[in-house]
Amino acid sequence: MGEMIKDSLYYAKILLFGEYGIIEDSIGLSIPYHFFKGSFDFAAEPSDVQRNSNVSIRGFVKHLQGLNAQGELPCSFDFRRLTQDLDAGLYFDSSIPQGFGVGSSGALVAAIYNQYSINHIAQGDVMQHDNLPRLKAILAKLESFFHGKSSGLDPLICYLNLPILIKGQGDLGTVAIPTENAEGKGAIFLMNSGSPGKTQNMVSIFLNRLKDDGFRNMVKTQLKKQNDDCVKSFLKGDVTQLFGHLKGLSQLLLDNFRPMIPDHFEQVWRQGIDSGAYYLKLCGSGGGGFILGFTQDFEKAESLLKEHKLQVIYKM
Repeated sequence: MGEMIKDSLYYAKILLFGEYGIIEDSIGLSIPYHFFKGSFDFAAEPSDVQRNSNVSIRGFVKHLQGLNAQGELPCSFDFRRLTQDLDAGLYFDSSIPQGFGVGSSGALVAAIYNQYSINHIAQGDVMQHDNLPRLKAILAKLESFFHGKSSGLDPLICYLNLPILIKGQGDLGTVAIPTENAEGKGAIFLMNSGSPGKTQNMVSIFLNRLKDDGFRNMVKTQLKKQNDDCVKSFLKGDVTQLFGHLKGLSQLLLDNFRPMIPDHFEQVWRQGIDSGAYYLKLCGSGGGGFILGFTQDFEKAESLLKEHKLQVIYKM
């Protein structure tokens, strides 16, 4: 049982901008979120939670062995060591909530790849040659076990533990984000919708709606523009400009992404736009999980949203 296995931490991720839009080539911006994390551990006498984790990893490993038998596994794994560790009580000890859009399966995939794949691309080498797109493709194939179809982005961000800017399907790289202003009144925050969302269902709804020309056109033009303008103004540190674009983005999501916004949040969402006190947007695929909020005055937003638990993720 390697101590290294127990010492490596894998963090949650938050897609600040780009949900759904990145499917149609909008810019995406994703950051690691250190509040939630996971790591491997061993339990000789497992609790129910630990046993469930062990069983779910076994299901994943079985899937990988199946891919391997068909010659479809994009990297090789030390299945012997993995099986030995599972028999010794290996589980993934994670505080990352599942179905909340913060990358719970991504963290597990990154952990399995990092600890058990043979000749894996080391974290320090990812930005060299064509390693980044290659690694993203490998991780996408592995994560598809959990989501049906995966971009590979969640496990990639988790593996690198760095902010990532996605500028198109194949074009992504690490990016510096403006330093937090610890004294700032403004904030980006998470609001808990109270129930998990089902990524696969939400993505299916979205892909179905893309078949409608009007909806697809809106995504390719309006959503892309509002989203990309938000990313650019955020990276420039231009808060005034950012909040102008956020208002437009929040309204656009409310008008066009109703299935992804939990019903009891419609009024709260609208209240933010009407008052200008805060703007809400989807965090990941929506339908539950967390909702992402932006405000220039956190105290004011907090008093308007006092029935909800808010978690600050970035001060500005």
